[in-house]
Order: sequence, then C-alpha cells, then structure tokens
Amino acid sequence: METFKILEIKESVFEDNNREADGLRNELKKNKTFLLNLMSSPGSGKTTTVLRTIEALKSDMVIGVMEADIDSDVDAHDVAKTGTKVIQLHTGGMCHLDADMTKQGLLGLGTEGIDFVILENVGNLVCPAEFDTGASKNAMILSIPEGDDKPLKYPLMFSIVDVLLINKIDAIDYFDFDLEAVKTRAKKLNPNIKIIPISARTGEGIDEWADWIRTEVKNWKEQ
Repeated sequence: METFKILEIKESVFEDNNREADGLRNELKKNKTFLLNLMSSPGSGKTTTVLRTIEALKSDMVIGVMEADIDSDVDAHDVAKTGTKVIQLHTGGMCHLDADMTKQGLLGLGTEGIDFVILENVGNLVCPAEFDTGASKNAMILSIPEGDDKPLKYPLMFSIVDVLLINKIDAIDYFDFDLEAVKTRAKKLNPNIKIIPISARTGEGIDEWADWIRTEVKNWKEQ
C-alpha cells in the first residue's frame, strides 16, 4: 500500500494568513492607525458610504482610503476628489484581500500621520469574509434592494463583522424588505453586532455611524 502525505491546503493558507493579520494589527496599534475593513456586495453603495464617511469625519481626523477592485480605478478617482489620500489596489482577478495584500496596500498608501484608514474590499459576500485582513474592525453594508434573506445565505459574513450598515433605508417603502427580520437574523449569528440603518444618498444615520468610528479610533489609540 502506498503511503503519502495529505496536506490541507486551505487550512494551511488560513493559518499563515491569520499569523500575518495578527502581526499587521500589532503594527497598526503601535502606529496608532485604525484600519476599517468595509465589505459588501457590488452595488450596495459602498463607495458612496465611504464618501459620506469622509465628509462627516474629515474635520476630526486624518483619513486614508484603499480602494480594492479586480480592475478599474473609478472609485479611487471619486475619493481623490475629496482631497483624501487614496490608493487603488488591483487584485489581479482575486475576489478578496488577505493580510499580505492589505499590508502592501498600507505601505503604498503610507500611514504616517493617518488616524483612520478605510479599506474598501472587493465587492462580494463570500471570499472577503474568509480572510482576516489585519483590520482593527470589520464592517459590512447590506442594501435594501438586496433583500432581507442575506444573513441566511451568507452567515459567515454577518458572523465576523462588528457593524452592519443597512443602506438605502430611504428606499425601504419600495421593496419587500423586513428590517426587523434582518436585525433578528444578524443578532442570532452575531449577538454583539451593531446595526445602523443609513442612507448614503440622503445622509440618514451617518451621524451615528461617524460617532461609532470616532469612539473606536479613540479607543484604538488609547490601547
């Protein structure tokens, strides 16, 4: 009988990435830089939310943005118009960022003097949830048109985030969307999750979102 070694590739990849992520988080703590990993499906209003967030916080802290996409630099151009320091990350076809990619992005951005960095991850609800980027906190956006069943379909994403932004709340009357059902389903997966309904278009809920960030950045710097 032949004997051979079985290597669990996926498990090994995750273990290596988790070590890299922990190291990056320690570096960010030393530098007093707070990194937010922002995830969502395409079309959820992620970039518009980033722009609203910059507008709400730019007088309180120095902000940097990393825009991750498989291709294009459209989002980075939109962020650059605000005067915010931004870098575009192309993943070369990969549907997520891992800790090493994030570290490369931070080196390219340059975090000297930056209080708060937003990593706008690649748009999907599967791969980004599996890889720890080394971020200080994780957030996701679920938009009203996507439906209220997403916590049932993508439980891992809802389980690993600290904040759920329910975007396009101004359009809720036009869709069959049960807000309380989403809250219940998300809380069942993640009892500590903070849920903030927002409209990146109108600005509804952005003050609460910005206050959460201010508190988290302050706590991060005091650790």
